[in-house]
Amino acid sequence: MPKKEKQGIVISNKMDKTVVVKVADYEPHPKYKKIIESNKNYKAHDENNVCNEGDIVRIVESRPISGSKRWKVAEVVEQAR
Repeated sequence: MPKKEKQGIVISNKMDKTVVVKVADYEPHPKYKKIIESNKNYKAHDENNVCNEGDIVRIVESRPISGSKRWKVAEVVEQAR
């Protein structure tokens, strides 16, 4: 089975080797069909501490790394300005 991939914005890099990534998901409302954005935060493993707040990153599903980390940073898509 292929590993899941998501893309989001780094909202915190205060932890060592860990970043918090906000991923937005867009779905239509069941009744009114208006597109609704729902956000979810994922803790991802950043081995070399290269991510900064505001970066757009791609995260990949992995084995459990700690109590709450199940994702790894695959690449930095765009650096923050």
